[in-house]
Amino acid sequence: MGDGLLAGGGLGSEAMAPERTRWSAEEHPAPLEKGLLQDDDSCSDCSSHDKPGSSLQSFVPEGKIHFPEMFQTSHLLFYERFRAYQDYILADCKASEVREFTAEFLEKVLEPSGWRAVWHTNVFEVLVEVTDVDFAALKAVVRLADPYLCESQVSTFTLECMKELLDLKEYRLPLQELWVVFDDSGIFDQTALAIEHVRFFYQNIWRSWDEEEEDEYDYFVRCVEPRLRLHYDILEDRVPSGLIVDYQNLLTQCEESYRKFLNLRSSLSNCNSDSEQENISMVEGLKLYSEIEQLKQKLKLIENPLLRYVFGYQKNSNIQAKGVRLNGEKITHVVSSTVTTGLLQSLLRDRLCPEPCKEEIEIQFHSDPLSAINACYEGDTVIVCPGHYVVHGTFSIADSIELEGYGLPDDIVIEKRGKGDTFVDCTGADVKISSIKFVQHDAVEGILIIHRGKTTLENCVLQCETTGVTVRTSAEFLMKNSDLYGAKGAGIEIYPGSKCTLCDNGIHHCKEGILIKDFLDEHYDIPKISMVNNVIHNNEGYGVVLVKPTIFSDLQENAQDGTEENKALKIQTSGEADVAERVDLEELIQCATGKMELYARADLSEQGEGNYEIVNELVAASTQKGQMKKKRLSELGITQADDNLMSQEMFVSIVGNQFKWNGKGSFGTFLF
Repeated sequence: MGDGLLAGGGLGSEAMAPERTRWSAEEHPAPLEKGLLQDDDSCSDCSSHDKPGSSLQSFVPEGKIHFPEMFQTSHLLFYERFRAYQDYILADCKASEVREFTAEFLEKVLEPSGWRAVWHTNVFEVLVEVTDVDFAALKAVVRLADPYLCESQVSTFTLECMKELLDLKEYRLPLQELWVVFDDSGIFDQTALAIEHVRFFYQNIWRSWDEEEEDEYDYFVRCVEPRLRLHYDILEDRVPSGLIVDYQNLLTQCEESYRKFLNLRSSLSNCNSDSEQENISMVEGLKLYSEIEQLKQKLKLIENPLLRYVFGYQKNSNIQAKGVRLNGEKITHVVSSTVTTGLLQSLLRDRLCPEPCKEEIEIQFHSDPLSAINACYEGDTVIVCPGHYVVHGTFSIADSIELEGYGLPDDIVIEKRGKGDTFVDCTGADVKISSIKFVQHDAVEGILIIHRGKTTLENCVLQCETTGVTVRTSAEFLMKNSDLYGAKGAGIEIYPGSKCTLCDNGIHHCKEGILIKDFLDEHYDIPKISMVNNVIHNNEGYGVVLVKPTIFSDLQENAQDGTEENKALKIQTSGEADVAERVDLEELIQCATGKMELYARADLSEQGEGNYEIVNELVAASTQKGQMKKKRLSELGITQADDNLMSQEMFVSIVGNQFKWNGKGSFGTFLF
């Protein structure tokens, strides 16, 4: 994971301890204190002086210089850091109060003097003694230890240079740059732990722009908890490597833009008012501010555990189709661990030669399904015989092929092991998969992703680990008579501009049943969805969730606030109301409902209400999308736009679905 981890933002193990190549540590996590404070109401227990012996382990830094042993504090578990920040350090403070709360915490637990530490930087390590602590500044007052121990990557860095450097710093060093020297008495355990929490916070949690954000609610809930969870999700291989790289790049871009913004704001304060340069700088500043806000929003989407699966890594598939063989032949691939005469006779009778053969069929035998998939060309067929097959790679299907099991799904099990990428990647124009059970373990990405083209899944079982099926923009997915369960994210994710048909399926025991992603980009159309006679049950959240930005919810509320004579959806662009472009929302909903009337009338049961809710919400959403599209066409000089939104056939059918025992209900809207 280290290659994709953040430098500066510090999401990886490298950020948790200084340069592992030079600072060795124990292989196993050290036993840790049960709490930084033994009693919330008592400060007398803060240092645990009466506790004989240290409960922390130690490590010896690698290098030519023999430094004393250090406290090993970098292997703290998630819940230990979580509890420390929530209960003892930050509590319910605002972003602007973080430094103050941290200083108050350190005053309670930190030994003010009498301990030694190694001052660690990217250039050198030097042994120092702490004589005092400036809690408000989060700095320690130090002096060089005797004997003088220093290891530097620069050979010309002498004792005199070190003294000059310390003199420039007034012998005051940031606490997060100090690693406490081990003492087995237990007196300095809390000091070492407290400094570790401060160091980890400023390396991995704090962002330079946090203090300027509005304090709508406490900083811990808004920023600390999601970033902490992301850090440990990365350490435990629960985040795709591509998403880590995306996050790293976004963080770097945001830091650079924010630095430019601060410099520009500083220069503006020194400019003469109403000067031409000031006006230019203000325009540039507004652009930078807008760019920073967009980057921060993207960072928050990845940091949030739920939204990470909703808007996260959009892997681009680079699979190249092989096309038709040069001789134009199509081959049937048979997968079986062993081939008996009885199995061969059955295959010939049922699949290979069900009728008198008019021409010869070439057959290739494989012992595992992955090799069969890799050997396929356009138009080939793969028949998987009963058995339990374990694969360690990805099924990359770029050509139009058929993958079918010979028997019942429970008899043809393909199990994916390893923390690799997606189980099945589909980019073929017409891919068909049937009668197979896919089992996913220790996964980071979803079980099936349709990047483009059409994929049909029939009579299959999907035992998921992370996300279930993802239907990307412009892709088409048909799922019939199948069972999907176990996803830690959504069972099925439907992206804008895609087409998804779900008939007679079971979707259950997932985080969310079906998640419809829309309005990520106004240029994409709403997905075309058909849901008929599915049973969506026992999901932790909603049966179906529609995700959209808050702005669209506000627009809908504005429409509902109008009078009976003017119940219209009002789209406002650049702060000016476009009164000429209004749509009667109630009329559109009635139109959509009329289209569905053939399938579902006023059924007031839970499943009926769920179907009706989905239709109404998607019609309202398409109305808003249509207005944005019409506005763009108008700006391009195209004055005529199709006002009949239903002519786009947004809804094939959403009827007959049963919603049972979902934690939050049958249908919900998630605003971000």
